[in-house]
Amino acid sequence: MGDTDVVDRNVLGEALEACSDDPVTGFFRDGCCNTGPEDLGSHTICAVVTAEFLAHQRSIGNDLVTPVPEYRFPGLTPGDRWCVTAFNWLRAHRDGAACYVVLASTHERALDIVPLDILREHAVDIPAGPEGLDG
Repeated sequence: MGDTDVVDRNVLGEALEACSDDPVTGFFRDGCCNTGPEDLGSHTICAVVTAEFLAHQRSIGNDLVTPVPEYRFPGLTPGDRWCVTAFNWLRAHRDGAACYVVLASTHERALDIVPLDILREHAVDIPAGPEGLDG
């Protein structure tokens, strides 16, 4: 095919990096926050979940703690990385319970719902590392 536009991009405009393979995350359970038309919830934000975020999600009816094996969902504990829906992450932000975000692993489609400046407020990967700095 040779079309370079098929590469999924992160919110920084770079190639999307993996979010987690332990537990295996993503709408497609491929370790990345990839998305497509069938992903109605937009599971595009690579979150590093906290106890506060998990409690908030449970309070709005989104239980991320209880395992659901039929959906290959192991249940999360604080510190896990997981592709969460942009809608629910934004709601947590508005309610003062947002968790950390890995920008390099957050799909650019998250920007359809959450502004980049809000994501940056919670980023845990800035700066990405010395290899990207001018010296």
